[in-house]
Amino acid sequence: MTMRTIHYFLKPLRVLGATVVIGWSSSVALAQQPNYQLLGDGLVAFQVRPNFYVLTGAGANIALQVGTDGAVVVDAGDAEHADRVVAAIKKLTDAPIRFLINTGDDPDHVGGNAKVAGSGKTIFAGEDPFGVGKAMGVSRGAVIAAAEPVLLRMSASGTYPSGSVPTDPFAQRRWYIYLNGEGIEAMRQENAHTDGDSIVFFRRSDVVMAGDIIDMRRFPVIDLDRGGSIRGEIAALNRLVELAIPSVPIVSRDAGTVVVPGHGRLLDLTDVVEYRDMVTIVRDRIQALMKQGKSLKEIKAAKPTQGFTSRYGSDTGPWTTDMFVEAVFKSLAADAPRRR
Repeated sequence: MTMRTIHYFLKPLRVLGATVVIGWSSSVALAQQPNYQLLGDGLVAFQVRPNFYVLTGAGANIALQVGTDGAVVVDAGDAEHADRVVAAIKKLTDAPIRFLINTGDDPDHVGGNAKVAGSGKTIFAGEDPFGVGKAMGVSRGAVIAAAEPVLLRMSASGTYPSGSVPTDPFAQRRWYIYLNGEGIEAMRQENAHTDGDSIVFFRRSDVVMAGDIIDMRRFPVIDLDRGGSIRGEIAALNRLVELAIPSVPIVSRDAGTVVVPGHGRLLDLTDVVEYRDMVTIVRDRIQALMKQGKSLKEIKAAKPTQGFTSRYGSDTGPWTTDMFVEAVFKSLAADAPRRR
């Protein structure tokens, strides 16, 4: 990871409501920004709180909370980097990994599950008090928690090694534990990016892991085949807005809730609001064109993402601007009977 990439990842310094990116030569900016460690093999750990790190360079962003009770990890990165993630975590803490929480089932979030969880140690006295992990061949490693659809899809795919699938799936809207002196909540955000999204809120640390609900590199991926919808995506972004607190009344501080997206730099409330507003504006434009009877082809030609395309759009790659517009169109069409 280059210094330019590290600079991009760090949250911009906000002064009196305006975004001001200070160069690396400024001692003020360095004092305000999280510390970072180069862990080798392209992995970087950003210390955003005294006991909280964000690891980058292994696929999705990974969270690591440490303390006397052990370590809690959010997302494991991809399979390719799993060994390096385990080694990096061991450089940061001697505490055993107790829980691994997945924000979704994308391969770059869960590909490293088996090795990351397998390197840990369950906090329970027994191997698996509910017998779920034992039935799936999981040893005494860390508990893997995720929304139930993540378990179902990973189990059905047949592509993940033993020990990868969640051992503590939850169907309820809220799953929680209390470790290392703080409450940790995984909150399901149904039918957003997919039907298995969760955001993970570390209450005392005031850090939110948002997963692929927000991706500052591009327009949000609305995966219709996995239950995603534009309605759920906006609802999830609104939930992030509700959770985050800005640095008020002392707005000159680079403080407030830290929101960590699935990919890209650290965010604050203002960033999330801007992203939510962008998605809502594009939704409203497409919806208005649909009410005029426009076809998908006509809507694409009308460029409903105008004003945002240069920042979030792409004509190539796995998620293009056209794919985003089409997903919003189809999602709104599917929701039309609901609104009648």
